[in-house]
Amino acid sequence: MSKTLPRYLHPGAWWLWAIGLAVAASRTTNPLILGLILAVAALVVAARKPDAPWSRSFSVFLKLGLFVIAIRLVFQVVLGSPIGDHVLVTLPVVPLPEWMASLRLGGEITWESIIFAACDGLRLAVLLACVGAANSLASPSRLLKSMPPALYEVGVAVVVAMTFAPQLVTDLGRVREARRLRGRSNKGLRGAVGAALPVLEGALDRAVTLAAAMDSRGYGRTGQLPARVRHLTVALVLGGLLGVCIGLYGVLSANAAVVTGAPLLLLGVIAACVGLWLGGRRSIRTRYRSDPWARPEWLVSASGIAASVGVMIAGIVNPVSLTISVVPLEWPALPPVALLGILLAALPAVVAPPLPMPAAIRRRTGGLTGVPQTAVGAPS
Repeated sequence: MSKTLPRYLHPGAWWLWAIGLAVAASRTTNPLILGLILAVAALVVAARKPDAPWSRSFSVFLKLGLFVIAIRLVFQVVLGSPIGDHVLVTLPVVPLPEWMASLRLGGEITWESIIFAACDGLRLAVLLACVGAANSLASPSRLLKSMPPALYEVGVAVVVAMTFAPQLVTDLGRVREARRLRGRSNKGLRGAVGAALPVLEGALDRAVTLAAAMDSRGYGRTGQLPARVRHLTVALVLGGLLGVCIGLYGVLSANAAVVTGAPLLLLGVIAACVGLWLGGRRSIRTRYRSDPWARPEWLVSASGIAASVGVMIAGIVNPVSLTISVVPLEWPALPPVALLGILLAALPAVVAPPLPMPAAIRRRTGGLTGVPQTAVGAPS
């Protein structure tokens, strides 16, 4: 078996893998399953994270997830209704007007309500971690280059939006380092206020430069298509997106049947893909050295889908296993099918191609022996 040459995996494969983990996390509040998904995402990021500014997003999204859990706990303590009988603390009750009778401010805080709120916040935190993992592993510029021609204009907007968080992390680190070298404080409110203005100024400068670059490259220019083809394209894309929305509701909703949503989701994806293929004929763009989609991409994508399929099967066999019981308070179970699917999602740490050598090290060592130089390079 030939050795896999170092290269960067197709960014679409990383996003499909991350979406599979996110779908699995969205269907459960079981802390064991959510913790396992988070561990798998962290393992793959640690093993396949490239040396690039946008690869530092995962830690930022983890901190954002902790903040989400804290906010969810605060809302439960201040406004939530008590669950169970194990009282942790009793807060003073604030009287509310009659038109706010459905809300409660203060009162008894129970262990059951705290655990329920923490698991509910953990689910959203794991979803954010999956997005952060995709941002850390997939190059935004390569993702834009891999967009279908019909989605190029939309893809530019999406990629620009996705690069906001990684670029913000890079700018913040640069500003904090500059303040440290100048002997200024980086801690507390004073440090945050001092770093906010340079980061905002850099974001505005990049926005102006990006707009000028897009305009100079003819952003939005399209070719001509017959009216019949345009109408068919619109009908297929809109019908496909409608089927995808209904199918996703059936797949992601815990109260809907997966067997009903999955066929609609599949038909919607097929219709949307056909519409996008027809719409791509109006594009006059060309691609240079597009990223390959080979066996590693298929394996990485399938491993992420395996995690979502495993959790869905566990929900069909035993729906209770995907939730945490707080009344009575019981230790959650770990379904074997869900465990197997999530463990398969850790395969990208092994099956993904090895990363190329960073440019700085390659210049010092003179390249890799026996490896073509075209296979080695810094991420664009």
